Amino acid sequence: MSDAKQTPAVQNGDSPRGFAFALTAYLLWGFLPFFMKAVAHIPAFEVVAHRIVWSVPLAGAILILLGRTEDVKVALRTPRMLKMAMLTAVLITINWGIYVWAIGAGRALETALGYYINPLFSIFLGAVLLKEKLNPAQIVAIVLAAIAVVVLAFDAGGLPWVSISLALSWGLYAFFRKTLPVGPNQGFFLEVLLLSVPALGYIAYLEFTGQGHFTDTGWADVAWLMACGVVTAIPLMIYANGAKLLKLSTIGIMQYIAPTMIFIIAVFVFHEPFGTSKLIAFILIWAALAVYSTSMIMESRARRAAVANPAE
Repeated sequence: MSDAKQTPAVQNGDSPRGFAFALTAYLLWGFLPFFMKAVAHIPAFEVVAHRIVWSVPLAGAILILLGRTEDVKVALRTPRMLKMAMLTAVLITINWGIYVWAIGAGRALETALGYYINPLFSIFLGAVLLKEKLNPAQIVAIVLAAIAVVVLAFDAGGLPWVSISLALSWGLYAFFRKTLPVGPNQGFFLEVLLLSVPALGYIAYLEFTGQGHFTDTGWADVAWLMACGVVTAIPLMIYANGAKLLKLSTIGIMQYIAPTMIFIIAVFVFHEPFGTSKLIAFILIWAALAVYSTSMIMESRARRAAVANPAE
C-alpha cells in the first residue's frame, strides 16, 4: 500500500493492483454482516466505541510503516483541519452506529438498500449543495429511487429511516471528507484518533458500572471487541489505496458488490422477510442503478475518446 502519486498510466486506466485492492475491500464489507451478527448481543454504541479504539493502533502502525505520519502532525496543529476532521468523524460514527444496530436488529435488508441508494443520494447532494447540473439519466435514476422509498414507506407505514439515514450519513461524510486535505489513510487515522477520547471514556464508564462486555463476560467477547479494529480499519485502508488506482467509473460499478452481498445474506442466510413491496422497491433501485451506471460508463468512454482524438 502506498500514498504515492499515480503514474500517468494509472490515471488513464485501471490498475490490476488497484482492482485487487478494491475488490478485496468490497468483499470484506460484504461479509461484515456475519461479524455484526456475532456481536449482536453487545449494544451497538459499545461495538462502535471498540471499533474506534482498536482502529487507532492498527491505523497508526500502518502509517508509521508507510512513513506517512507528517500529514497527521500538520493536521493536529491546524484548527480548521481539526474541526473538519471532527465533523467527518461524527458523521462516520453515526453511520457505523446505525449499521451495527440494524444488522443486530434483523434489518440487514434495509442496510443493503441504504448503500444502494447512496451513490444516487451523492448525485442529489452535488446538485443541491454544489449546484451541479443533472443529466437526464441521473434525474431518471433519482426519481426511480424516490419511488422505491415511497413504496417502502407505504408498505411499512413510515419512512425506511435505516436506509435513508445510512445514505444520508455516508453521503455527507463523503462530501465533507473531500475537503479534508490529507490522504485517505491519514484522514481515517485522524478521525479515529479524535474519536478515541470519548470512546475510551464511554468504554471505561461501561466497565466501571458493570455494563461493559470487555472484562466481565468472558474471553470470547474480548476477542470479538478487539477484532472490531481489524474489521473496521483494514477494509477502509485497503479500499483507500485501491481507489487511487482505478477510474471513477470502475469504482462506481464496484461499489454495488457489498450491498449485493448484504442483500443475498439478509434474504438467504438471515431469512429476513422479503415480501412483494420490498421486491418492487429493490427492482426500482436496481433499475435506477442500471440507468445511472450505463450513463456513467458512456460518459467515461466519451471523455476518453475526446482525449484520444482532440482534433475531431
